Amino acid sequence: MAFGGAHRENDEELMQAVRLFCANDPGAFQWLHKRFSKSIYRFCLKMLSDEDAAKDAYQETFIKAYEHRADFRGDNFPAWIFTIARRVCLNVIRSRRSDDVFDEVLHSAGECSEDDAYLRLHIQKAIESLSPDFREALVLREYEGLSYEQIATVLHIELSLAKVRVHRARLQVRKLLMPVMQERYESR
Repeated sequence: MAFGGAHRENDEELMQAVRLFCANDPGAFQWLHKRFSKSIYRFCLKMLSDEDAAKDAYQETFIKAYEHRADFRGDNFPAWIFTIARRVCLNVIRSRRSDDVFDEVLHSAGECSEDDAYLRLHIQKAIESLSPDFREALVLREYEGLSYEQIATVLHIELSLAKVRVHRARLQVRKLLMPVMQERYESR
C-alpha cells in the first residue's frame, strides 16, 4: 500500500498504517518510521543529552517496535512508540555512571548569536538537571508537543500527575534560569 506523500496524514491513514505494520507489512513500517523518526530522535536526544547515545536509543526504539509489533494493542501508536523510547532512554540513564553529560552538537545547529547560544546552553543544562520523571514530561510536552493525555499514556501515570510533572519541571527550569536571565539583563 502506498501512503500519502503529505507530511500531515490523517488519523485514518495512521490507523491503516499501524494495522498493516502489525500484519508485518514492510512498507507500513517504513512509513511509520519516516513519520515518527524525527520526533523519537529528538525525544531521545533531549532525554540523554548525548548525540551518540540518542542515536543508539533511537535505533533501539524502532528495533524493539518492529520486534514487538504483534504486541501492539489499542489505537494510540504515538503513545506506544514514545513509551518504548522512554524505556530505552531510562535504561541508558540508569546505566550511566555520570549524569553530567553534555553534547555541544545540540547547540551548534543553525546560525545564532552568542546570546542565543549562551541561553540555549543554560536551558539545556537546566533541563539536564531535572530528575528523569520531570525531564521526560517536559520534553514530551514542550519539544514533542504531546497533549497531557498522551503524556499520561506514555508515562503510565494519571492525567493529573502528568500536568503536575510538566508544571513542576517548568518551575524548576525557570528557577534555574533566573540568575542567568538577571545576569544578561543587568549587563545590558
